[in-house]
Amino acid sequence: MTTEFKLKGVTSLTNLKNGDKQEVEVEGIEGGKVLLLKVQDKVHATSANCTHFGAPLKNGILTPEGRLTCPWHGACFKVSTGDVEDAPALDPLSKYEVFEKDGAVFVKSDEATLKANRRALNFKCSSVSDEKVLVIGGGSGTIGAIEGLRGGGYTGQITVLSKEGYRPYDRTKLSKALLADISKAAWRAPEFYKDASIDIIEEEVNSVDFSAKKVQTKSGKTYEYAKLVLATGGSPRWLPLEGLKGDLENVFVLRSLPDVQGILKAVGDNGKKIVVIGSSFIGMEVGNCLAGMKNSVSIIGMESEPMERVMGAKVGEIFRKLLEKNGVKFYMGASVDKATASKSDPSKAGAVHLKDGTVLEADLIIEGVGVAPATEYLKDTQGVKLEKDGSLKTNESFEVEGLKDVYAIGDIATYPYHGPGGNGNAVRIEHWNVAQNAGRSVANSIAHPDAKPKPFIPVFWSALGSQLRYCGNTAGGYDDVVLVGEPDKPSFIAYYTQGETVVAVASMGKDPYVMQSAELMRRGKMASKSELKKGIDILEINLPSEVKI
Repeated sequence: MTTEFKLKGVTSLTNLKNGDKQEVEVEGIEGGKVLLLKVQDKVHATSANCTHFGAPLKNGILTPEGRLTCPWHGACFKVSTGDVEDAPALDPLSKYEVFEKDGAVFVKSDEATLKANRRALNFKCSSVSDEKVLVIGGGSGTIGAIEGLRGGGYTGQITVLSKEGYRPYDRTKLSKALLADISKAAWRAPEFYKDASIDIIEEEVNSVDFSAKKVQTKSGKTYEYAKLVLATGGSPRWLPLEGLKGDLENVFVLRSLPDVQGILKAVGDNGKKIVVIGSSFIGMEVGNCLAGMKNSVSIIGMESEPMERVMGAKVGEIFRKLLEKNGVKFYMGASVDKATASKSDPSKAGAVHLKDGTVLEADLIIEGVGVAPATEYLKDTQGVKLEKDGSLKTNESFEVEGLKDVYAIGDIATYPYHGPGGNGNAVRIEHWNVAQNAGRSVANSIAHPDAKPKPFIPVFWSALGSQLRYCGNTAGGYDDVVLVGEPDKPSFIAYYTQGETVVAVASMGKDPYVMQSAELMRRGKMASKSELKKGIDILEINLPSEVKI
């Protein structure tokens, strides 16, 4: 039942200025809080925490037009409605009527809503039209697309074909926490999709007939579509080396729930010798997680520092030292020769051999050497051209080049990037957030055909002993890194520059600098390299209302 709740310590709304954010407690609700925000001379009251992972939104970034960005992972909300604007949040914020009365400030709501700290979505679709959207894949892009469709008012049939057979889940938890339980990893309960008339079917696609608008699965079934969304993600690579091609037991890649389940079974009661091949984010995250579980972990990398090509040697050194504090041992500048079987059990891996003669004993081996676009089902398909890396080239709306009513999103999409340093050049970005935002963009295009695509700045995060935030893209290259702060703590911001232009920003212990950077990039107002070297604080730069990207 809706009632009036008094806000503690607030007697008037007139003291708030445009751009202000104030978190306040709600009397009579244990732990109850709301966020007061003033935008364009109007005060709004919303949930106080991000619906993704609970970050306090009082520490987020509020733009002049009323866009509120989470300080941790970049989820964006529209203040006037509470609606989600950008991933990774799925649920909107609750929006409350706020008013003054008798020298105090109140909001109208009910106790359950205030405690939930979010607005519950109900995509119940009782009347479904004949139009059909077919989505191939079950990852981040898929959940962005299907929830964006129903949330955007689309009433056609929605069918998801996923070879994993699971409803969409938080894949980021696999490497960061080795979460293996679908009931804990899934974003939604099965009933959510049933109520929304979204069919999720365990089927692996064998081929697509684009002229007939039909998809055939390996089981021999055929599915028709009016619109097709390809969101098959990436296939983890196996090293083409002896013992590392998947032919020995206890050698794993990490992409799906069964991979995690296999790793955990091999780890058993912990105390194992584990070799991780690849100093990528996946490799470092899983290595750090396993080290925290009291295993002996070694990480092998070809560069002088982890992620040197993307993040630079100085930042890579920070990552390495953080993991070393957790007990991880690194072998950098190293090349793998082969893996050999255990002497006690020839079916299982026993050691990794480096080309310099080093031999690392291993109870299990995890390969984190990248992924390839999962587009095998499209090879030799009439009417479609795959790029050299196996991806599909799209336009800004993620429509596949040369095909009608077909979209590609996520790891398989090469699309024009208009962020700083991008200049509209084609890029392929393997980020969870990019896939989900692309899915949301496609959903908007399908549900509202006259809508223009909404470009976004890629946002990324990682758990490496301290929380890493990242925005932008360095696919076009960078020639310098301006490092500000105290890297040893770690508490720093790294600005990746191409000439005078900042093309990407990374931080640890410095929220919300990365999210402020993303908004400045969207508006073409990011500080220059020279300004950063002179000591400008980007949090002091006012955000203009005009959005250019």
